[in-house]
Amino acid sequence: MTPWLLLLGGWLSMALVMSGIWLVQRQTNNAGFVDVAWTFGVGVLGIVFALAGDGDFSRRVLVAVLIGGWSLRLGSYILRRVLTEPEDGRYRGLKEQWGASAQSRLFGFYQIQAPGAVIFGVPMLLAGRNSQPLGILDLIGVAIWIVSVAGEALADRQLAQFKRDPANQGKVCNVGLWRYSRHPNYFFEWLHWWTYVPMAVFAPWGWLSLTAPAAMWYFITRVTGIPPTEAQSLRSRGAAYREYQRTTNAFFPGPPKSEARPSGSDK
Repeated sequence: MTPWLLLLGGWLSMALVMSGIWLVQRQTNNAGFVDVAWTFGVGVLGIVFALAGDGDFSRRVLVAVLIGGWSLRLGSYILRRVLTEPEDGRYRGLKEQWGASAQSRLFGFYQIQAPGAVIFGVPMLLAGRNSQPLGILDLIGVAIWIVSVAGEALADRQLAQFKRDPANQGKVCNVGLWRYSRHPNYFFEWLHWWTYVPMAVFAPWGWLSLTAPAAMWYFITRVTGIPPTEAQSLRSRGAAYREYQRTTNAFFPGPPKSEARPSGSDK
């Protein structure tokens, strides 16, 4: 199958999935299921795109394993959170903002996720077409994957442990990785998308693999990541979170700007 047919098929498949998930959220009143569907959907598309390539077989299998492992870890984590916690404040805020048109606008929002998933599948498609034998660039990609997936899993675990302690209710999580970045989970998620760039660089049009980390950077820092998350934290934690903003980097981990730390918040 040609790359263009794979991309088109991926788009149509994800559009159908997102239509079904929109119906699920109507029944459950929880829009967070879109994040579960998107993560698992990108994983499935990535596996199919990688294995359908005509490049080095070992790399195709490696890329499929990597994207599948990322999807399984993150998708399972998000699913547990959606099933056991209240609806994400970002989506509650959107529903309040959209009012009576919330459902129709959510349907459009869900459909935007379909081509978005295809964009994030492009690096796997390209890596699957790389005919070069496995080499140092692939090892670099694997190293990035290990650091990013382990880092994001650690950040998620630290936040979950913090929130489970009743003594931390109403406080800002500023322990572990959260001491050095207000959003270490987002940082490592962005880092993950660099995994496939060195693996795809020698494929035809390999430079297009940069679209995934570029798009993830944009969405995290400008659209659906940091802005609504921080707005929700400011509404719920006020001055404590503003102090956290003052002393802690938003994205890239770095030393705190002050040892005077707040003791409060939920992410």
